[in-house]
Amino acid sequence: MTPERPNPDELLAKIEHEQAKARRGRLKIFFGSAAGVGKTYAMLLAARERRTENIDVLVGLIETHNRKETADLLEGLEVLPRKSIEYRGITLNEFDLDAALKHKPAIVLVDEMAHTNAPGSRHPKRWQDIDELLEAGIDVYTTLNVQHLESLNDDIGQIVGVRVWETVPDTVFEAADEVELVDLPPDELLVRLKEGKVYLPQQAEEAIRHFFRKGNLIALRELALRQTASQVDSQMLDYREGHSIREIWPVAERILVCIGPNELGERLVRAGKRFAVGLRGEWIVAYVETPELQRLPAEKRDGILRVLRLAEQLGAETVTLSANVMSEAIINFCNDRNITKIVIGKPSRRGWKRWLLGSVVDTLISEAHNINLYLLGSPQPGTGLYETELTHYRRGSQPALKEILGKRKKGYFWGYVWAILVTLVSSLLSSLMLGHFELANLVMVFLLGVVFTATRYGRGPSIVASLLGVVSLDYFFVDPHYSFSVSDTQYFVTLFAMLTVAMLISNLMANVKSQAKVASHRERRATVLYAMSKELAMSQSEGEIVSAAVRHIHSEFGSLNVILLPDQNGRIVHPKDKGLPESLYGSDLSVAQWVMDHNEMAGQGTNTLPGAQAVYFPLNSHDKVVGVLGLLPVNLRRVFLPEQQKLLDTFTRQIAQAITRVSLAEHARNAQLQIEAERLLKSLLSSISHDLRTPLATLVGASSALAEKDGSLTPADQVELSNVIHAEARRLSILVEDILDRARLDA
Repeated sequence: MTPERPNPDELLAKIEHEQAKARRGRLKIFFGSAAGVGKTYAMLLAARERRTENIDVLVGLIETHNRKETADLLEGLEVLPRKSIEYRGITLNEFDLDAALKHKPAIVLVDEMAHTNAPGSRHPKRWQDIDELLEAGIDVYTTLNVQHLESLNDDIGQIVGVRVWETVPDTVFEAADEVELVDLPPDELLVRLKEGKVYLPQQAEEAIRHFFRKGNLIALRELALRQTASQVDSQMLDYREGHSIREIWPVAERILVCIGPNELGERLVRAGKRFAVGLRGEWIVAYVETPELQRLPAEKRDGILRVLRLAEQLGAETVTLSANVMSEAIINFCNDRNITKIVIGKPSRRGWKRWLLGSVVDTLISEAHNINLYLLGSPQPGTGLYETELTHYRRGSQPALKEILGKRKKGYFWGYVWAILVTLVSSLLSSLMLGHFELANLVMVFLLGVVFTATRYGRGPSIVASLLGVVSLDYFFVDPHYSFSVSDTQYFVTLFAMLTVAMLISNLMANVKSQAKVASHRERRATVLYAMSKELAMSQSEGEIVSAAVRHIHSEFGSLNVILLPDQNGRIVHPKDKGLPESLYGSDLSVAQWVMDHNEMAGQGTNTLPGAQAVYFPLNSHDKVVGVLGLLPVNLRRVFLPEQQKLLDTFTRQIAQAITRVSLAEHARNAQLQIEAERLLKSLLSSISHDLRTPLATLVGASSALAEKDGSLTPADQVELSNVIHAEARRLSILVEDILDRARLDA
């Protein structure tokens, strides 16, 4: 196969990614299965080695846990003093991020990546401190245990019986430039634990009885090995993509199961599942939709959809590829995903058809290098296996055919009438040209009629026009005229060439028309997505988002739908605005609540609560369900076909993100209002305190002067002081009344 021209957009994206990566520091994680395997020790050894290369290494924070061999490795390394933070009368020592940024070394050592910082720190988590160091262009060495990965937290909690609350997002781990596994067999780790090299003796005994049981350590070790292998595999794929390497590297088992519109689909999926389990590899089920397969009847497309959903239930990743040549699409996908094994059905073509038309399997065998192919054969006829199913399929094909023909658009059969009329017109024009032009020019007239018919009316009428054109040319314009006999053998070549070219033109024009239809459909979907994204971006409230979403989903899928959002207690409720004509009323809130709680779709056409009238989809935003979409499908195929399901998934994600954006904006506004209210309250209290202090001071001074019994005050002075006290008391009373009135207004 000829190498493809590089995509300019991909090259630009790769350059931008490399530039951003060059500005950012490198992250190296010393990864282990549990505490005590030697992660910190290995990190210090690596740091001392880099120090011998005259690289500026700074020990930002190291937890030695009173292990002498670990503390000895700190000698000769510059250690950053810890930052003291007072919290509830306790002094906590934390990593001094600002001091590390000011020092700006080449490498900083920061132990225990999943640690939670003390209240009052800049970031709540230590991995966020590390991220800021990386953004500053500083390389970071850190340590992490497998139980601190967010995605494994629940599974590990079930295995070991202990819930770990300090976690690190998987995206942080996946973004690491290097992961070094620090491994120690469970027996050796238990020996270290008993010797007091991990915890104090009393703590060690408690740990052995609970977390550090041998079975737990074996499970954690396997998870750590798998995570490291997955990380290395991702780095390998990035390297292949960055260096434009298309050849397959058989380093990790990836199995591709190729299905088609035949009875082998389910058998292929089940065989692929067994194969993946045996090899413990990743498996993908792919269906390649060519222009020919796009014209399949509805029942066969439904069968493909059923097989893809079965694959998803068995744990496979499913993809639908669109291409003109099936083998080319499969090979390109294998190169992109580094597929090592392909499971596919045996070729159905036999004899001269396979020799003349070829087969996908033969092409894969000759062009799919470094990929192992596994062929699955169909059962022998007469064995009884799948016989009932095939008989049912054949019996059901006639009603399906009638149904398809019944659904043809009005005027479909007029295409054949036009094929006959076009042939008559071509014959009339050729008769006028006869005697003035060569026979080859007359052939062009008939071919022009075939092209016109294929462009306007598709494959069937164009084939009829081809056959009628050859017959008409032979009967009217080839010697002897008005006879189907041919006097010169060279005319056989002319007629055969005309028929072949006409058939090819019919097929090509039909494919071009089909591809144009698919391209138009994709363009329309892109336009719909753009329109909805634009309207959602301009929406400023949940009501506007719901209105826009319901309208666009109804426009695309032709189905009544509703956006169900939770109340303050997390319970799904009906929307307040019931004036939307496209909205679905009377939706089942119990099904929607189940979808909200379990983050899985349910309802009609699914395996969960299939008796429901509608289909319910969760609205996910950053792995959080913010609402539920209820859809009453006019046709289930419009919802569950792979391309339609991807479109609907894009819709739901955009709606969820818009709802999250509005919710966050509302929280931000409320927080700003609260800040302004507190600021106004402080100003008010400051003003009131000044206004109250003056009359109170006057009252105290005047009353104390009156209380003196030395007889120095004259009656006139006493009257004046009494008037002052009365005036200031009235002033104070007015101020208090104003304060009470303002409090009532606020209430």
